[in-house]
Amino acid sequence: MNTGFGPLKKTVTLKTPHETITWGDGKNFVLFAGPDIIEDEGMVLETGKEIQRVTRALGIPWILKCSFDKANRQSAASFRGPGANSALKSLEKIKGELNCALITDVHETIQVKETAEVADVIQIPAFLSRQTDLMVETAKTGKVIHIKKGQFLAPWDMKAIAQKAVNAGNDKLLLCERGTTFGYNRLINDMTGLIEMRNLGFPVIMDCTHSTQLPGATGESSGGRGEMVWPLARAAMAVGVDGIFLETHPNPAAALCDGPTSLPLKNLEAVLTNLKKIWTTHF
Repeated sequence: MNTGFGPLKKTVTLKTPHETITWGDGKNFVLFAGPDIIEDEGMVLETGKEIQRVTRALGIPWILKCSFDKANRQSAASFRGPGANSALKSLEKIKGELNCALITDVHETIQVKETAEVADVIQIPAFLSRQTDLMVETAKTGKVIHIKKGQFLAPWDMKAIAQKAVNAGNDKLLLCERGTTFGYNRLINDMTGLIEMRNLGFPVIMDCTHSTQLPGATGESSGGRGEMVWPLARAAMAVGVDGIFLETHPNPAAALCDGPTSLPLKNLEAVLTNLKKIWTTHF
């Protein structure tokens, strides 16, 4: 079946001492997965071990996802991490113990250099996707950059966003769909946008967890419909994507950030088994 997701003319490759991961060649999809943020070092490590077990068994390339700071919480009282410096050190330790690659996000230009010393992929949050100085500073690191499409942007608007990084000398870019604002407290996904963004020449990632978010729905924080993570992942995989992004937690109900949108860790194997089957059938 031809869905328009054949190999790209220019792929994006990440080389680490342990593995080489490529996006855009059509040979496999790559998984970004892990807890939203470091609540404690042990939880992230144990979650990572389980994700690693599942992905190795299924032959899915995996990169650990975890934030060291959540600067965009709705309420100042919300948990945003144990402190940026100690959290980055914890992520470096966890990455070393798992021998895996790491993706984490930056919010200010002052964070970029230190983050680049630990992360293999640097993420630009959706809210900050139009921040020129942040994009340029991140591009200068030479790292693979995962750019989340702002909730306020159309898929084709990402051309100008990506061009900022390209102009700064870095075309190792991944463009991420994570929902578009649809009235108050609601996001919606346009699956044709996956194709629109990929037509810009860059690999495309589907964020299946943040897409289920209900922004600001509680008044103090965002809610979410975590039960929709799997359907969205299935839909994206059927259209065709170069990677899946999802946050997973051993107990989403007790998570300190984005619990309502996190996939229960116990369900990860079933979800990935299903996605692998769809990929194998269609691609």
